[in-house]
Amino acid sequence: MKIEMGESLFYSWLRHVKDCQIVQTNWKVSPQWDLKHENELQDILKLEIRHFEALRGYHIFKQNASLNQIIRQGECDVLGIAIQEDGARYYAVDVAFHEAGLNYGSKDETVMKVIAKYIRTAICLYGYFDTKCAEIIFASPKITSAILLALMPCIEDINNSFAGLGFDFRFRLIANEAFNCAVLQPILMASDGIADTSELFVRSYQMYRMFSPASVPTPKTECIHPAAKDPDAEDDTFKEFKVGKLAQVVLGRMLETGKATAEEVQFMQTAEYSRQHFGLNYPLLVKADEPHESVRYYSKPLLIDGVSYKMCSQWFETAANNDGPYLLKWIQNHE
Repeated sequence: MKIEMGESLFYSWLRHVKDCQIVQTNWKVSPQWDLKHENELQDILKLEIRHFEALRGYHIFKQNASLNQIIRQGECDVLGIAIQEDGARYYAVDVAFHEAGLNYGSKDETVMKVIAKYIRTAICLYGYFDTKCAEIIFASPKITSAILLALMPCIEDINNSFAGLGFDFRFRLIANEAFNCAVLQPILMASDGIADTSELFVRSYQMYRMFSPASVPTPKTECIHPAAKDPDAEDDTFKEFKVGKLAQVVLGRMLETGKATAEEVQFMQTAEYSRQHFGLNYPLLVKADEPHESVRYYSKPLLIDGVSYKMCSQWFETAANNDGPYLLKWIQNHE
């Protein structure tokens, strides 16, 4: 089966950056599946069609196209499911790489094609997975300003429309420098230790590094082109990681490469400093050969100035206990 490099990139990104335990490329609807919420989906489809015809002058689906006809074309390049304590979150990605810039015909035809992909994917996720919680992404490394300026208000329309219907769907466009910052750099940072030969993009990069003296690139924060920004998020490379993965991939590497002073490393072995600077309930670091609660620490040791340490694994991102801002602040202050 043919796999495009963009699909391979997002396959790895969903697995190692978004922590999806289940990922499939070239996902397609089966005609044998039962469709849930059919009447509700009919209403949603009519609502979106009317909205874009009246407000934008776009005919996003062929005239008289039925729900069943539209759904039969349902597919996405990569589908991921992250199973978490509070339930499952779905990720659906379509990625397009056109060397001269995204082009499905005219500017309007290109915009309508992307809108149709968003809406069809949302309908399929609700109809076949019975979920209202998902991130639906269209990604392209090169989109012209004219198309971006026409597309971004449409994405905002879709986000607002589905939110008003009670969905926790986040429709994202990742393009141009955002593609580099939000997708490419995070997976390059997370690529160490991946040995799966099916991950063609990562294996290609690992081969390149074998013969290149350059280290993994250090991401620049806030490097998103204004026209490609997510409408409801502060975008940078670090925020693509869940807090625990950010600690392992970024903080761990920074500690091993001397970004913390010897005095800071000493303080990191105390509960008070770790609570104040990282929001943790346990010391950030313990010496690997000293007694500690192993369930509270990652098994892979860190080598800091010749000494082996274990890093605390008790990171949380809940409304009541969010360690993310503490960790981001420390990283940004020590870059």
